[in-house]
Amino acid sequence: MFLVGEALIGKGPEVAHIDLIIGEKEGPVGTAFASGLTQLSAGHTPLLGVIRPNLPPKPSTLIVPKVTVKNMDQAAQIFGPAQTAVAKAVADSVAEGVIPKDRAEELLVIVSVYIDPKATDYDAIYRYNYGATKLAVARAMAGFPDIDKVLYEKERSTHPIMGFRVTRLWDPPYLQVAFDLVDVAEVRRVLSALPDSDHILIEVGTPLVKMLGMSVVKEIRAIRPGAFIILDLKTLDTGNLEVRLAADSTADAVVISGLAPKKTIELSINEARKTGIYSIIDMLNVTDPLAVLKGLDVLPDVVELHRAIDMEKSAHAWQNIPDIKALAEEGRRLLVAVAGGIRTDTEGAALAAGADILVVGRAITRSRDIRDMAEQFLTGLKQTEIDQYRVMTDF
Repeated sequence: MFLVGEALIGKGPEVAHIDLIIGEKEGPVGTAFASGLTQLSAGHTPLLGVIRPNLPPKPSTLIVPKVTVKNMDQAAQIFGPAQTAVAKAVADSVAEGVIPKDRAEELLVIVSVYIDPKATDYDAIYRYNYGATKLAVARAMAGFPDIDKVLYEKERSTHPIMGFRVTRLWDPPYLQVAFDLVDVAEVRRVLSALPDSDHILIEVGTPLVKMLGMSVVKEIRAIRPGAFIILDLKTLDTGNLEVRLAADSTADAVVISGLAPKKTIELSINEARKTGIYSIIDMLNVTDPLAVLKGLDVLPDVVELHRAIDMEKSAHAWQNIPDIKALAEEGRRLLVAVAGGIRTDTEGAALAAGADILVVGRAITRSRDIRDMAEQFLTGLKQTEIDQYRVMTDF
């Protein structure tokens, strides 16, 4: 047996974060237990869990402090409320049948404990570490989370201490506002006027990139923290290099031209996967987008069916959207964006054809009332601001 559990409970400096492993004495956990108890280091001295002096729990439990202990006050926090909280939680886990009683002698528990140096409330330290340890034990014994939960939550969850959120495109349809403006003051004005929404994406248009460079991504982030930002490079060559530069600029997605050579497109997509950003193939001026996609060994995250500004009097070519989506690789989603003269009166037709992303430029950025126009499009998406109201219900 080699089981892993984790839990975070509490608030303020007394917050408890527990990482633990459970396993047999004869095995890697037993080796780690013995090594941890005998190979001491300054400031990180492991200690046995005890309910009270002379009463250790079963399974035997080793506590490893995560934070360097620098003074007696911190030592008292570890050797007092944290030590007894962890030990009591392990003992109660046996009493309640979470850890089988008949295996308590043969198992070992190693618990990594975090105590903030600013913590002062012993009662909170005890209660938070007790609860976190008990929850981590239960999760370890139950194998929580299962792989389906991990795959479902990985695009929907945000780490509370990270300081910003990474938006992922898990709930289409979306409104993508394309900034082909080259007046910096106007860009800032439009960005500030847009409503807050989980379903607005920001596209840094090619003219804007050419004028200001990729550093414009961070300028946009300063105005709209947490925004999903697309860098429209329309890459035609040196695909892996340009995608790497886009990722380094903190863009969430990069646009590759569908007119690029097959090798360039594939290098771009692979680099985007390596760096964790979305790859978008812009099919502007591509006669047969479906044929291009079928010829690739690796597919992008988004295919953009783009009608050129000079061709806006021609009909939209949306009839192949279902066929494009059907090409999606197993375990991956292939989204379709539509661009080129999208307005509120064509929004419904685009969505009915299967579009996941509506790319709108001048209809919003040149509107007399930017906020109102964007909200009209969002209303057409019929989306609820899910992230604001979603309740996490972890085990």
